[in-house]
Amino acid sequence: MSRSPNTSNHITLLQAGVALALSTATLLGGCVVAPPPPRVYAPPPPPPPAYQAYQAPAGDGEVQANEAPPPLPDYDQPPVPAEGYLWTPGYWAWGGGGYYWVPGTWVQPPSVGLLWTPGYWGFVGGVYAFNAGYWGPHVGFYGGVNYGFGYGGVGFAGGRWVGGSFAYNQAVANVNVTIIHNTYRETVVNNVTVNRVSFNGGAGGIHAVATPQERAFAQERHVAATAEQRQHIQEAGRNPALAARANGGHPAIAATPRPGAFNGPGVVGAHGAAARPGGAPPAGARPNANNARPQPGKQQQPKPQKAEERHEPDNK
Repeated sequence: MSRSPNTSNHITLLQAGVALALSTATLLGGCVVAPPPPRVYAPPPPPPPAYQAYQAPAGDGEVQANEAPPPLPDYDQPPVPAEGYLWTPGYWAWGGGGYYWVPGTWVQPPSVGLLWTPGYWGFVGGVYAFNAGYWGPHVGFYGGVNYGFGYGGVGFAGGRWVGGSFAYNQAVANVNVTIIHNTYRETVVNNVTVNRVSFNGGAGGIHAVATPQERAFAQERHVAATAEQRQHIQEAGRNPALAARANGGHPAIAATPRPGAFNGPGVVGAHGAAARPGGAPPAGARPNANNARPQPGKQQQPKPQKAEERHEPDNK
């Protein structure tokens, strides 16, 4: 049977199409097309952490008591032992079920330009909580407590940094000018009620709040107490004579010339304190300090009186 040319061409084209389809199927059969990977949300990197204000080391900032600390004792300031030492006032600490006195002392700061903000007790939430002291470029809020010797409740008037050296205010600090030459004299006028109250808030406490400037100082970079200061506190806690229940609020070691120097020359006792172990009367422990003449290095404290609200300084 004969075929026409058109029929032959059609069959040829049909066979070519089938072959092409089979070839394509073979190629596709050998390839596996993987589905696209699922989208995973990647959050943007967090911003760099903002600097946090200083917080007391664990333990210091968590100290609480159910009773108010005793009034501050009246004592003299030992002389500056050498250039570069800064005064850190004494205070009542809590440990062993009661308060004990941490003597005031002269301390070398951790670096040039830093000042000491004393710790203080504050009545908050029905308990007395201790706010630990710290080093910083400015003196911050310390409860309005008048620790004396330049710490009159606001700021510090006992000296200042001049370049890389610390200058002492002779009107406040006990300075021997024969060995300490970087001094000045500036009269200090306190606009706070002078008393011996040792805590802020609560019944009988000091009614003081931080000023806007002090709140700004709280945001600065701060440094915790030095190793010498921490050792000084630990030694005070181990000394039974410094417990308030033992000394009646008049410690025989009220101030020292250097941290931890609880014995030897330069140790000062509170006025009215009993003799230190061994029978030696503590320096400055006069039975009646009311007749003493005011002098630099003397913490002038009248009889305890009702705490009054601190007035903000007039910056006009």
